[in-house]
Amino acid sequence: MGDGRYLFVPLDHSVSDGPVVPQARWNGLLRAVVDGGADAVVVHKGRARTIAPAVLRHCALVVHLSAGTAHAADADAKVLVGEVEEAVRLGADAVSVHVNLGSDTEHRQLADLGTVAASCDVWNMPLLAMIYPRGPRIADPHDPALLAHAVNIAADLGADLVKTSVALPLDRMAEVVDSSPLPVLAAGGPPDGSDLIGHGTSLMLAGCRGLAVGRRIFSSPSPGSLVARLAAVVHAVETGTAPHPPTIATGAV
Repeated sequence: MGDGRYLFVPLDHSVSDGPVVPQARWNGLLRAVVDGGADAVVVHKGRARTIAPAVLRHCALVVHLSAGTAHAADADAKVLVGEVEEAVRLGADAVSVHVNLGSDTEHRQLADLGTVAASCDVWNMPLLAMIYPRGPRIADPHDPALLAHAVNIAADLGADLVKTSVALPLDRMAEVVDSSPLPVLAAGGPPDGSDLIGHGTSLMLAGCRGLAVGRRIFSSPSPGSLVARLAAVVHAVETGTAPHPPTIATGAV
């Protein structure tokens, strides 16, 4: 559906780092993100239960199945805290799993990704793999060859979309995209906190099929306006239009 491009807004940081906004602002943030033109929001299962279906009428719901906190002995460790069947009951459009490549528990995280992929096949549920080079064995998390390895792991283990870190310089993200059998979503904003719109434009021009921006949006004084500007970048590059893909398809290539 749509143009096959995606703006994802992860709001799952409340497990890893604490509340993204005070509770009194949560509903307003969610509506601003949706009204601004996000194609999907990413939350954990408990938070998903609090969202009225009408709020997400034009925005997909992705239930994140991995968790870990910044307070753990190994902050790179992730464990499964949900199942695909739970996400189905919640009306999710997709699920996501986090893998930190190079972490001490990489083997378990890879096993979890494979297990969830098998369950997604049973339920016909699209799977987003969030794979980052992040651990004590990673010398350069922005190395294009390492990122190409990461996105191909996602493809080989059964994901439909992959979200990963950006290559530096940004134009080398084209090498990562060219290596991938899956649509690649670039995670986050510029590491130095500079121009987010220019950053996103460069990544889309490098061939990324979308952006996944969370912190820069929910910490913005005008999240809806920022989402609208990012949505224009995602959907306007080369196409000149800004449609809203209503679903995330399995085999989303």
